[in-house]
Amino acid sequence: MTQATQNPVDIINARVPGYKDLQMLLVNQERIIEQILPMATVKADSRASVIDVAGDWISLGGVDLQINGALGLAFPDLTDENAHIIQKITQFLWDVGVDGFLPTLVTTSVEKIQRSLAVIGDIIPSQKTGAKILGVHLEGPFLNYQKRGAHPAEYLLPLTIDEVKRVLGDYAHVVKVITLAPELDPTGEVILYLRSLGITVSLGHSQATSAQAQLAFELGATMVTHAFNAMPPLHHREPGLLGAAITHPDVMCGFIADGEHVSPTMLQILLRASYQEKGLFLVSDALSPLGLLDGVYPWDSRQIEVKNGTARLADGTLSGTTLPLLVGVQNLVKWGICDVETAILLATDAPRQAIGLPGIAKSQPANLLRWHWDEATKELTWQRLWG
Repeated sequence: MTQATQNPVDIINARVPGYKDLQMLLVNQERIIEQILPMATVKADSRASVIDVAGDWISLGGVDLQINGALGLAFPDLTDENAHIIQKITQFLWDVGVDGFLPTLVTTSVEKIQRSLAVIGDIIPSQKTGAKILGVHLEGPFLNYQKRGAHPAEYLLPLTIDEVKRVLGDYAHVVKVITLAPELDPTGEVILYLRSLGITVSLGHSQATSAQAQLAFELGATMVTHAFNAMPPLHHREPGLLGAAITHPDVMCGFIADGEHVSPTMLQILLRASYQEKGLFLVSDALSPLGLLDGVYPWDSRQIEVKNGTARLADGTLSGTTLPLLVGVQNLVKWGICDVETAILLATDAPRQAIGLPGIAKSQPANLLRWHWDEATKELTWQRLWG
């Protein structure tokens, strides 16, 4: 089968994450999934081309809810003059298995935030190819100074409705997720306001206690940004933000699986303690050198050094990765932390669930990945099924 083929397609003998036994996926000529049915219950469509995947896994592409840039462009540096690079980035992300993403704007000036929001807001309606921009993730500027990490202190702002309105300006409709430290607003009125705008609230870069986190969840916060990072560690007498989150059935935590942000052992504890793909999702947290070689690169007014896919400031502060999202899937399996099915779900269905999008199912676009587990080499590889 070639990319130009537009006949109906029957994909047979497929393992589909979240489904039992081998499945058949019926895909129509518009590349829409018409049915996902057990192999034993259906007959192939005689009009259709047949792809026998021989027990390989079939999934949707990944969704990255925290990615700061790629190909040398940091999303907070977007302007009308460099906006053309976004098309190259969306194609690059598509090529590394990502169907959709939230360009993430880290803490910077209000002017730069609004400039980037304006550019992205203009791009979203005109997207035709590549990974789709699903909205923006504002990671700041309403963060706790003590847990700011690599975020520049001079641009942090108090968490009030007036300051939120000032940052969002006319672009609230472009913002899908905002990361904030809930302890900065003991009243909780900001979370209620953001939820009234349809913005998903994620807690992060925070010193919140378990009680403060629980209050934020009761008010409508439903996510946590990069679990373990930029928050107090788990403690047996004060479980803190993370402890409150991973035991809450309606909260999902993003996490990074590069082996540097969180050790594989702690990731294993995280998956065992949480609801796995029902309570967790993978993010890349990739910075602008994603897609480039290791080296030293500009990052706002500073520089970051990238070595083996890990980015740090000059003082050693961990600032992000340059590894694509699906490398995290492969790492989880390679480290023996979870099985192939769970790892795939954590990068494909789980992030969709976190922002209210459906996973693989009838009527979804068939932007499909084929995953192969090689029992001899113990390697998990993937490829796009077409396109």
